[in-house]
Amino acid sequence: MKQLLEGLRAAGEDSRLRLLTLCARGELTVSELTQILGQSQPRVSRHLKLLCDGGLLHRFREGSWVFFRLADVGASAELARAVVAMVPGDDPTYLRDSERLEKIKATRAAAAATYFRENALRWNEIRALHVPEQRVEQVFVDAVAGGRYRDSLDIGTGTGRILEILAPYVARGIGVDLSHEMLSIARTNLERAGLRHCYVRLSDMYTLPFEEDSIDLITIHQVLHFANEPARVIGEAARLLRPGGRMIVADFAPHALEYLRADHAHRRLGFTNEEVASWFRANGLICDEAVRLEGEPLTVMVWHANRPGVRQLIDEPLKESAA
Repeated sequence: MKQLLEGLRAAGEDSRLRLLTLCARGELTVSELTQILGQSQPRVSRHLKLLCDGGLLHRFREGSWVFFRLADVGASAELARAVVAMVPGDDPTYLRDSERLEKIKATRAAAAATYFRENALRWNEIRALHVPEQRVEQVFVDAVAGGRYRDSLDIGTGTGRILEILAPYVARGIGVDLSHEMLSIARTNLERAGLRHCYVRLSDMYTLPFEEDSIDLITIHQVLHFANEPARVIGEAARLLRPGGRMIVADFAPHALEYLRADHAHRRLGFTNEEVASWFRANGLICDEAVRLEGEPLTVMVWHANRPGVRQLIDEPLKESAA
């Protein structure tokens, strides 16, 4: 009851209601919210604190930036969604805030596109060496199709593409990466696809900020060959899997392209089936048969593993992908 009253009090003010409505449409920084509301940063920060204390917003830090989004779990999150749903779509203040928000999103998208364009040649060079990415993505989709997953985690999410293609099968998707630039691209892509149940966070893949047994589906797509300690990445991911949880890992089979170390920062030149399977077994996971996608000169492997146990079915409807 106390939390509910705090939430109602927090939402019951003009500026805070505007902030709540804005944060329901994406992750925004204090600076961006200040621009939209046309108020001082200290004032906006005070309003945001009250909304967070009331459980209506979630605050998280990404380096020197602090982002805010609508809370997504608990009774206060339900209250936040209900309040936002009651805001008239033709309200003049709502329309003005929406117009300013779209300008900020356009600026973000332009910056992300510039970074992507400047690095596209490097990424396309790697893609040209193996099977089309659509074939790899289809293996991921086939591995989860028909399933119902509460929480999914994509480690080293990059552009957020794996989050996008698996969005129809999860209630909540999280992507983590250590690159601010890649997170900006991922946010733009997820917003463009209308996937509000998917979001990204700055995080180190060796020390993930999630509780044990808290994730139902974990994906690691073309990340291990950059890792100094790939076995440790698998171990950290396995720590998070709930009973009945599933892990899908895609990377290269062993190859001899030494120049990828110097030119593309690859630490490992692929992995054998036995090596990856041994990491799964060491962390209590049961391996499925790997999928081999022959390429020239690089072959992509997709490994699957499960945590023993019965996965609990989710009791909330899956989101529809707008992609």
